[in-house]
Amino acid sequence: MSGLELVKRVLGVDYGRARIGLAISDELGLLAHPLETVPAARLDAAAKRIAEIARDREVARVVLGMPRHMNGDMGTAAEEATAFADKLRPLLPCELVLWDERLTTIAANHALRDSGRKTRKTRGVVDQVAAQMILQGYLDRVQSSRETRPQTPFPAE
Repeated sequence: MSGLELVKRVLGVDYGRARIGLAISDELGLLAHPLETVPAARLDAAAKRIAEIARDREVARVVLGMPRHMNGDMGTAAEEATAFADKLRPLLPCELVLWDERLTTIAANHALRDSGRKTRKTRGVVDQVAAQMILQGYLDRVQSSRETRPQTPFPAE
């Protein structure tokens, strides 16, 4: 497979008060794809649905966006995301990682608008695209760290 190895998938989560966007990586851990939008009205049900997806898709890691202020401080949204992470973590069959997601929902709205989609009609999709952006940033960072790590030479035959 030309040097690329299959890895377990990674699930990206964009937590919001009304909706929770989900995205999933490909088998190579290179690309993030929008997956689903989960209603956030009942957080217990939302956490169970995310854990079910993680099990069904054999996810190795869940990356939950942490909405910090531009100066890095945690506001109300970050506190709510942390509380959701605390609720989700014991249900997951894998590791949960918190990931800085400053401005991803704004960027997702811009991307959808630039693609010609009407904002009112994209409410459910924008959360998935925001999750995709969170996950893609995480995957890019992981890939970058793999490429900068010193490679061990192949053992002599």
